[in-house]
Amino acid sequence: MSVADEILAILEARGVGAYFGEPVSVLAHGLQTAHFAREAGAPDELVLAALLHDIGHLLEDAPACIEDWHADAHHEELGSEWLARRFGPAVWNPVKLHVAAKRYLCATQPKYLAKLTAASLRTLQLQGGPMSSDEVAAFRREPFCRDAVRVRLWDDQGKIDGLVTASLADYRGLIESLAVR
Repeated sequence: MSVADEILAILEARGVGAYFGEPVSVLAHGLQTAHFAREAGAPDELVLAALLHDIGHLLEDAPACIEDWHADAHHEELGSEWLARRFGPAVWNPVKLHVAAKRYLCATQPKYLAKLTAASLRTLQLQGGPMSSDEVAAFRREPFCRDAVRVRLWDDQGKIDGLVTASLADYRGLIESLAVR
């Protein structure tokens, strides 16, 4: 099975369910996040990171209702570790840092917090809340911090019920071209 086959199978089988209190499925959310990355002219690696940023949610079982979450799922770590075996660091590092990017934006941009959905606010609590000043400084030293912030901002946009995007199959070539051989 190719990397593209594996990813498409996971997203098609497990990504069609509700996205933890958001008005879209996990698959639709990923497609929308990638859509906004493409619209912004992002490089291919960052488009793929946008598409797959939440794959960690699909690799293990999690409660379907956000109200049932009592601890952080660490989906960014699980997803980035899984992706690191299949892609280069320009894909998996922004995935690894996209939760930290949310915490960073909450700490550094006062208006950002007010834009989060109820589900994002709930997970923010479980993820540690806005960063401390020391955490902000450490995040800024991460080589892929800017890319992670971009993915996070597209992530926030990618929650529109009914938005028309490219299909998952349209990303097969991109996945195949960036997979580590």
